[in-house]
Amino acid sequence: MFGRKKNAGARIDTLIAAGTRIEGNLIVSGGVHLAGYVKGNVTTAADGTAFLSIAPQGVVEGVVEVARVVVDGEVRGDIRASDRVELGATARVSGDVAYGIIELAAGATIQGRLFSIGAAEAAPKIALAAPPLRAVAKSDP
Repeated sequence: MFGRKKNAGARIDTLIAAGTRIEGNLIVSGGVHLAGYVKGNVTTAADGTAFLSIAPQGVVEGVVEVARVVVDGEVRGDIRASDRVELGATARVSGDVAYGIIELAAGATIQGRLFSIGAAEAAPKIALAAPPLRAVAKSDP
């Protein structure tokens, strides 16, 4: 995006080809390129360093919780990326997107809310205390 080579430096270890349908949760490790369909959540292995690339014909129907996500296809669920989310011109997201850094190309669509993970964690926590209650006694006239 924006003049850079797409997915520069991202190594793809696993390919889920077009026409492949997975029903169930998918736990990814390393780099995964999805051109097929997943009905279930896509999460990262314990190390939390996975990369998920969704091709223009790729679809995820569930929550995506991976450190780095590049979407050129469709996600029908929330995206939670602690590192980076890149939405290409053909990306379609129906859900909330939480991100460390986000890149949006012209044409990307999001039906949901955007949340910056860094801003939410860095925001000071403010506790509002209720004012103390006072008992007022009425005197008889």
